[in-house]
Amino acid sequence: MHNTATVNKKDQIMMQLAHYFITVENYTPIVVRGVQNELWLENIDAPYRIIRINTNHIHNDEQLKFDLFKIKNIVKQVKKKTLSFSIKTLNILVDVGNNVNLKGDNKIDCVLVDMDKGIKKSKEINSLYPDLKENLLDEQDGIEFLINVTNDINQKTEKDNKEFEKVFSKKNINFTYALIAINIIIYIIGIIGTLSGKYDIYTAFALHRSYVQMGEVYRLITSAFLHENIFHLLMNMYALYIIGTQVETYLGKTKYLIVYLFSAITGSLLSCAMGVHWSLGASGAIFGLMGTLLYFGYHYRLYLDSALKTQIVPLIILNLMLGFLIPNIDNAAHIGGLIGGLLMSMALGIENKSSKNDRINGIICSIIFIAFLIYLIFFMK
Repeated sequence: MHNTATVNKKDQIMMQLAHYFITVENYTPIVVRGVQNELWLENIDAPYRIIRINTNHIHNDEQLKFDLFKIKNIVKQVKKKTLSFSIKTLNILVDVGNNVNLKGDNKIDCVLVDMDKGIKKSKEINSLYPDLKENLLDEQDGIEFLINVTNDINQKTEKDNKEFEKVFSKKNINFTYALIAINIIIYIIGIIGTLSGKYDIYTAFALHRSYVQMGEVYRLITSAFLHENIFHLLMNMYALYIIGTQVETYLGKTKYLIVYLFSAITGSLLSCAMGVHWSLGASGAIFGLMGTLLYFGYHYRLYLDSALKTQIVPLIILNLMLGFLIPNIDNAAHIGGLIGGLLMSMALGIENKSSKNDRINGIICSIIFIAFLIYLIFFMK
């Protein structure tokens, strides 16, 4: 017995578009309940972050207005999930009455893919995506067409899953433990020196604006490995263990170390810029790692939206508030480290997420930030 399958024109257009947007433009399907004959796609890094393909018949202008109203309500839900203030949406319609005035609003663009002409002859969609024609899956017999669409999308999904596993899979943690060990060893050396009266590493290596201005710039980094007492050390090392292991897993060892040291320096620089006082501790660098978590979580917010809203952001806000409320906490170093971590994370980039322009902007902003802080310390009177 010979099995045959047919795909109607509307479904064929939808599947061709879905194939292109998923396999070429890196969109991901969104599950939207209560809709029929619609496909919703999402790519938070694309110009149109949401694409909705609708094969339902739009009879008149009033029905189009109601259609746009439905889109706005669904987009509101996506905004909450992805912590987004604004989402540009492309509404692709396939079956529209001749008297319909096809227009969207400032956040929703409406495009018609004429069911009779087909995708290749629909000018609007091809002007938005010039490579659509050459990447469009050819029309074939029903069953062959379905198999090819399914296979290509499955291959793309498998590739995405491998990239996801590469980023989030458990890895060996080396640098975080090494940094914790270095901080503990330096603390012990400091205690021995103080008790024996032979040397004082705190006076020699802690942060002070006057000494930095005199040329002892090494204090910008050495101060990040000194701690005032055992409580100060244990609090910072616990925070470094919790946050550092996550960042090292997500970012990779080399990028992790660069962010840590850069954040330590920017924290020290802002501390010096804000006043003349002694300062020491790893908290500026740790806040830089929090900045990395914030930047990473934003790019992977489809997976980490709950952690971003309930853990990462509240943790940063709570620690900054404590810095303002509790005396003798160098909140300038915290803020400087946080900004430094964000900027350096942007400069280094997030694998599979950051564009070349993002990294260039991160490098430029990092240089400007460092230059501004240096100007405040050495040239501002």
